[in-house]
Amino acid sequence: MSKPSVAEVRAGGQPVGIKERTNEEHWAGRLYMRDLSPYLTTFFVRLGVPPNPITYLMMAFGVLAGVVVAFGGLWSAIVAALFVQVYLLLDCSDGEVARYTGRTSVAGIYLDRIGHYVSEIALLIGLGVRAQGEWEAGGWVILGMAAAIGVALIKAETDNVVVARAKAGLPEKVSDEAMRPRSSGLSLARRAASALMVHRLIQAVELSLIIVVAAVVDALLGDLAATRFLVAACAAVGALMSFAHFVSVLASRRLE
Repeated sequence: MSKPSVAEVRAGGQPVGIKERTNEEHWAGRLYMRDLSPYLTTFFVRLGVPPNPITYLMMAFGVLAGVVVAFGGLWSAIVAALFVQVYLLLDCSDGEVARYTGRTSVAGIYLDRIGHYVSEIALLIGLGVRAQGEWEAGGWVILGMAAAIGVALIKAETDNVVVARAKAGLPEKVSDEAMRPRSSGLSLARRAASALMVHRLIQAVELSLIIVVAAVVDALLGDLAATRFLVAACAAVGALMSFAHFVSVLASRRLE
């Protein structure tokens, strides 16, 4: 196992069905990152790097993206977007290393979840600082923080379904049928929200790319209008989706 091939690592690190995992696999992973990640995973396996340090590295790049984006300007937006791509690559690779080497652990799952929390929170706070236009407190920074709180609440609401079921002695896995709201009206609203994909605005990969677009528009206009509009939109989506997700959980059979 000291010099495995990329094909061997791909076979062991990416079991059948990994790209089809509901609510687990990002579209960018399915589209291109899972094709690239085995090359980095093979490098880590050959060096004998365990999965958890890779997860810490993932966190570092996620937080750095938020720090860099706060500096403003087009180039900082581009660098932050590249950092988020590295973050996604490492997010794929740490799990592949764990599966290939048989070193999956509860601690690894915990670190991975925390990594997503801190990275997406950092990016939104950094965006708020960017919209403020200077390194001082202000309304745009508060809006960025509000959006970050919305993201944290959505993730906490999702994770606490697992916690609640575990404490009640129920199995962790929830069927697709159980996730649907009992009310036909709420079920229709949930499908509409999913189709519109407004929640993707506050997810790191999509947001980092939209920040680049906003930076280009800002450069053309000579002000921060596009970035400020984006921060306001993220805060609105964060508030709306955290409330809607909370209602959706209680209105479904996920807690039964």
